[in-house]
Amino acid sequence: MAISLYKQLRIGAYVLKQKLLGRKRYPLVLMLEPLFRCNLACAGCGKIDYPEAILNQRLSVKDCLDAVDECGAPMVAIPGGEPLIHKEISEIVKGIIARKKFVSLCTNALLLEKKLHLFEPSPYLFFSVHLDGLKHHHDRSVCQEGVFDRAVAAIKAAKAKGFAVNVNATIFEGMPAKDIADFLDFCTGLGVGVSISSGYAYERAPDQKSFLSRRRTKELFRNVFAMGKGKRWNFMHSDLYLDFLAGNQEFLCTPWGMPTRNIFGWQRPCYLLGEGYAKTFKELMETTDWDSYGTGRYEKCANCMAHCGYEPTAANAVIAHPLHAAKVALFGVRTEGEMAPEIALDNQRPAQYVFSRHVERKIAEMHSQESRESKADGHRTAAE
Repeated sequence: MAISLYKQLRIGAYVLKQKLLGRKRYPLVLMLEPLFRCNLACAGCGKIDYPEAILNQRLSVKDCLDAVDECGAPMVAIPGGEPLIHKEISEIVKGIIARKKFVSLCTNALLLEKKLHLFEPSPYLFFSVHLDGLKHHHDRSVCQEGVFDRAVAAIKAAKAKGFAVNVNATIFEGMPAKDIADFLDFCTGLGVGVSISSGYAYERAPDQKSFLSRRRTKELFRNVFAMGKGKRWNFMHSDLYLDFLAGNQEFLCTPWGMPTRNIFGWQRPCYLLGEGYAKTFKELMETTDWDSYGTGRYEKCANCMAHCGYEPTAANAVIAHPLHAAKVALFGVRTEGEMAPEIALDNQRPAQYVFSRHVERKIAEMHSQESRESKADGHRTAAE
């Protein structure tokens, strides 16, 4: 793994503390989305399909830091949208680092070189640059030529200034195992770790044909990991999560492990699904019907193997089964033999499509707020 020993120890101590305190559900990583606006329009993305009124909204610095304090997770990931568009992103990052939380600032890197001066290298900060494979695959994934080259240049510039950098890769149907292995070799040469998983099938993504099934994901990663035997690929994952991707673990999703805060509130149940919103983190944890989500329970979760749901499960498994975790770490991911049993989908509840309802509600709230502010301004003017 490319995760620093200090970071592993800090997060491991946090997980152990939660176990000793008898807490069944606790956050591992806060997914903090300060905006949905992006400067790309990727075909496999379902995160930016909002009206302009929503795309123009931002979480304030106070909103973000209050969420960090409220959640209490040892690590904060800042996705989007494109976080570097946010005018106060450096203040948000500084505030999180001041709280001694690890920060993963996720970016497509188009603005990274231009804005590096806003940040300072820190053991708590790393940039997570979006790369979905080598040049051909990545530029096709983001629907724009030249993005791969600009991202790689930005990675080199950030590393030259002393910043920690890794890449975040989403794998789609049609990408051969050999191409993924070549990409991992490239990242090793670039000196960056890799976070990797199959793409989640967003219901609003323009391209609905490129998402992998669970079976296809497992077969693909087995082939990739077999090609990596003896190589020093650096993954930003636990060994058990990689073992899960290869079909060797019968994990259930842990949707509360990476709770999400965005302009709508605290999102139920996870980063990938927006099925409702809570006003506070406490309300999210106490009132969400967690057992109604996950593969085998809900249609939208049927093919999901994303790290936001299964990396927390893997982290818990390391604590529960340390000898097995050590065996995988020592001997590597198994790429042959029978796979773990697949979760049956017979009793999953049907998908609910609630996106439009939440957008309409948010716009109504915004209009109501604007009306109240307009009236207040009118009263002040009249008083003067």
